[in-house]
Amino acid sequence: MNQRQSAKGRPLGSEKLIALTFLVLILVGAALLTLPAASRSGRSCGFLSALFTSASASCVTGLSLFDTYTQWSPFGQIVLLCLIQIGGLGFMSFASVFFFMLNGRFGMRDSMVLSQTLGEEDMSRIRHLAGWMLRYCILTELFGALLLTARFFPVYGFHKALRLGVFHSVSAFCNAGFDLFGFLTPGGSLTPFHSDPAVLLILSFLIVTGGVGFLVWEEVFRVRRLRKMSVYTRLTLIATACLLLGGTLLFAVLEWNNPETLGPLPFFEKLLAAFFQSVTLRTAGFSGVNQAGLTEAGKSLSLFFMLVGGSSGSTAGGLKTVTLVVLLLFLYSKMRGKSTVVVFKRTIPMAQVTNALSIFGIMIALVFSGTVVLNATSPVTVTEALFESVSAIATVGLSLNATARLSPLSQVVIILFMYFGRVGVLTLSLGFLKEKTEPRYRYADTTLLIG
Repeated sequence: MNQRQSAKGRPLGSEKLIALTFLVLILVGAALLTLPAASRSGRSCGFLSALFTSASASCVTGLSLFDTYTQWSPFGQIVLLCLIQIGGLGFMSFASVFFFMLNGRFGMRDSMVLSQTLGEEDMSRIRHLAGWMLRYCILTELFGALLLTARFFPVYGFHKALRLGVFHSVSAFCNAGFDLFGFLTPGGSLTPFHSDPAVLLILSFLIVTGGVGFLVWEEVFRVRRLRKMSVYTRLTLIATACLLLGGTLLFAVLEWNNPETLGPLPFFEKLLAAFFQSVTLRTAGFSGVNQAGLTEAGKSLSLFFMLVGGSSGSTAGGLKTVTLVVLLLFLYSKMRGKSTVVVFKRTIPMAQVTNALSIFGIMIALVFSGTVVLNATSPVTVTEALFESVSAIATVGLSLNATARLSPLSQVVIILFMYFGRVGVLTLSLGFLKEKTEPRYRYADTTLLIG
C-alpha cells in the first residue's frame, strides 16, 4: 500500500500530511526538552512546559515560559536551534517539495499543492527552486553568523561569539525570536543592545530577508528589473517597504518621549530603535525595547503589525502582506462602486479575494476567542491577553511579560494558536485548492439588510 494512503486506502491529503508531520516534530521536540539533560538545572521542566517551548520553536514564534539561556542547557539549546531551523524552513515553503522528493512523484493534486505553496506554475522548475531555497537559506544564515561572530568576538571570545552568532543568525532568519542573551539580562531579549547599530541592523537584515519569501528573492535576482517582475513580487516588495517605513515613522512619533521606551535615547538611537521595532513586529519577536512599557497607542499599533506579519512562502507568519493588500484593494474597489479588483492592470480573481476574507475572518475570530479564554483563566489584563493571542496566532513571540503567568489551560490555547498560525493558515490555503463541486440544487435567493 502506498505510504501516503490511509488504512482505508484513501489518499491522505497533502495539507493533512504537512500538518501531521509538523505535529510529530513538535512532539519529538517536547520529548527531548523534557529530558533532564535539556535543562541547565539537571531537572526536567515537565511535559507541558517542554511542549509549549517545542511548539514555540517549531512554529518559530518565540513565546517562552522561561529565559532561554538560564533554563536550557547547551543540549537543550541545540534542540531548540534544530526545531527553529526545521520549522522555519522545512514545513512551510519547503514542506510540499520535501514530500515530493521523498516519494519521487506527484499527481495533479500534488502539482496544485506545490504551485500554491511555492507560487510557481511551471512544475518543471520545482527541483530548481527547491535547491535554490536551500542554498539561499544556508548562505544567508552563514553570512549573518559570520557578521555576528565578528561583532561579538572582541567582547566574548571566539567560541562564545561563534555560538551566539550561529544561534541568533538562524533565529533571526527564521523569524523565531529566541535569544541567548539571558546571561546579560534574563528575559531582556535584545534590550542590552538597543544602542548597538551593528547587532540590530544585522538582525534586521536577516529578519527581512527571511520574511520576504524565498521565491520573491529568486525572482529579484533573476529578473532584476521591478517592472518586469510578477505582480505578486512587486506587491510584496512595495508592501514590505511601506510597512517598514510606515512602522518606523509611526513608532517614532508615538514613543518619542515615552520614558519607558524611546524617551531616554539620543536622536539616532531613537530612530534605530523605532526601525527595529517595526522590523521585529513582522513575526520576528526580538525585543529591542520593553514591550510592556509601550504607550497604549504603541501597543495598538503593535497589534496591527503583528497580525499582518510577513509574506507568503517565507519564514514569517501572520495574515501576510499581499493578503492585506488584496483586502485593502477590495475595500477600495467597493467604495468606488467597482465589481472587480484591479492592480497593475491585472484583475485579481474574486475567488482569491474570498480566500483572503476567509483567512482574515478566521484569524480575528480565533484572536477574540483566545483573548476571552486567557483573560478568564489567567491573571492577565484584557490588553495582555489580546497581545498574547495575536502574538501566538501570528507567530510573532512578543509579549507584555504575561507569558509566564498563563495558566495550564491558557498555555494549551497558546500552543494551539501557534500551531494554527504556522500550519493551519497553510493547510487552510491548500484546502482552497480542492476541486469545487456544484450543489445538485439551489434554494431561492433572499434579500437581507446589511450594515
